[in-house]
Amino acid sequence: MEKTWLTHYPAGVPATIDPDTHPSIPALLAHSLATYRDRPAYTCLGKTLTFGDVDTLSARFAAFLRGDLGLQAGDRIALQMPNLLQYPVALFGALRAGLVVVNTNPLYTPREMAHQFKDSGARALVVVANFAHHVAEIRGETDLQHVIVTEVGDMLGFPKGPLTNFVLKHVKKQVPPYDLPGAISFQDALARGARASLPAVDLRGDDLAFLQYTGGTTGVSKGAMLTHRNVLANVAQIAAWMGPGLKPGQELIATPLPLYHIFSLTVNCLAFSMFGACNLLIPNPRDLEGFIKELGKHPVTVMTGVNTLFNGLLNHPAFSKATVPDLKFAVAGAMAVQQAVAERWRQVTGTALVEGYGLTESSPVVSVNPIDGTERIGTIGLPVPSTEVKLVDEANREVGPGEPGELCVRGPQVMQGYYHRPDETAKVLVEGWLHTGDVAVVDDRGYFKIVDRKKDMILVSGFNVYPNEIEDVIARHPKVLEVAVIGVPSESSGEAVKAFVVKRDASLSDEEVIAHCREHLTAYKVPRKVEFRAELPKSNVGKILRRELREPAKA
Repeated sequence: MEKTWLTHYPAGVPATIDPDTHPSIPALLAHSLATYRDRPAYTCLGKTLTFGDVDTLSARFAAFLRGDLGLQAGDRIALQMPNLLQYPVALFGALRAGLVVVNTNPLYTPREMAHQFKDSGARALVVVANFAHHVAEIRGETDLQHVIVTEVGDMLGFPKGPLTNFVLKHVKKQVPPYDLPGAISFQDALARGARASLPAVDLRGDDLAFLQYTGGTTGVSKGAMLTHRNVLANVAQIAAWMGPGLKPGQELIATPLPLYHIFSLTVNCLAFSMFGACNLLIPNPRDLEGFIKELGKHPVTVMTGVNTLFNGLLNHPAFSKATVPDLKFAVAGAMAVQQAVAERWRQVTGTALVEGYGLTESSPVVSVNPIDGTERIGTIGLPVPSTEVKLVDEANREVGPGEPGELCVRGPQVMQGYYHRPDETAKVLVEGWLHTGDVAVVDDRGYFKIVDRKKDMILVSGFNVYPNEIEDVIARHPKVLEVAVIGVPSESSGEAVKAFVVKRDASLSDEEVIAHCREHLTAYKVPRKVEFRAELPKSNVGKILRRELREPAKA
């Protein structure tokens, strides 16, 4: 008998949701766009669009896609932009036209772009001009028939928009020359769409909404097939969880993570639209000084991010409680939150850093800590409504509280599979359960804690060592800014623990790091090697990439 853990939900949060309240994502959006029509929806680079503006502009873009380009429901369109006002207009327009959205990282290399465009069968692309030269290199290898190019300032109005575009192209030289015959400007697309009408589109819950590509950390990048119902379910789950702490039409959510990332897409862009919240879009969160200035200009009430981002803010001299005086809580995902960061965040801001857990294949949210102040630091919280979670051993037998096992998920937000990859799908979807590849433990109250990725586990003399635990300990050292831990070959123990550390204090030595670990860890978990780095490799959302440390170290 399965021992899937029953959860006692926070006050005001239902145990289940109805994923079929709306037949499609455009139907949900229509409700929000009408309800909050005069409220601000997106703010970026000093320009604000209301929900009514987004409604009008996205309808024009949808009409252009169907009328001028002749795209049909089910066709794929790739979006390749940072956080700009153009993104929600293009996203909502594509969905209203019945297209399947393929979100693409603009920092991809030409090779990575070519793979994703070919694999998805994308017929159209919206790309920011700064990266259009890469598209020109590989367009002939793809099925792309239509390319729409937008410049950063296109939605900023006159004179700021043209001036921004001029400076980026001719002064800062951030727009390399490109040759894309037949390319259409985003502004021209909107103008042409204004003269057309959008035909009725019959969308249903089981229709594909997104081909959301995974990061490719375990091989070739794969497209997770997310239906309208998958995403609507997760939006409803997030809304049910956070609803008791939010006031409709009065929230402002800081959005530093790119909207093309599944976390920001579902949580910030879609779920918060249900509450009429305004998204403060940050095009470049790596510019911490610029990000902090933007935070200081707006009454931010909620913020999302990753551990490295919050850590970076806390270590910047310009950041303090005065930067975010209206903040209610912050939500962290995509990587483990270190206890030292969560504790310091509360000390500095007076608010909780609420950790959640999800993955592309689950649209993405699986579990999250309560937002009512009862969060358990170091855990990923409780499963969201209508979600079952279990932990299994190598023989697929369920394990009990305190025992590590692979985390498996079942719920309406779980993907349909990987596009054109039935063998890969069969590996992760077993009898309705999504096998995540993450090792976790659960306590007797149903709170889950990620121990580590199965592939990141280090085997030292037959003992399982989890990098997250060691990183959490090292991060508490006052002279440490960032840390990553991997396993390296060892003749005596099979593998040994190695730590890569970015110093906060230049006087930090490897002996100090090891002594600190000996004080808090059993002997076989203590790093045998410590290497100091100026910085650690990170993904586009700031997640530390252990694989880029592990591969050369093992070689």
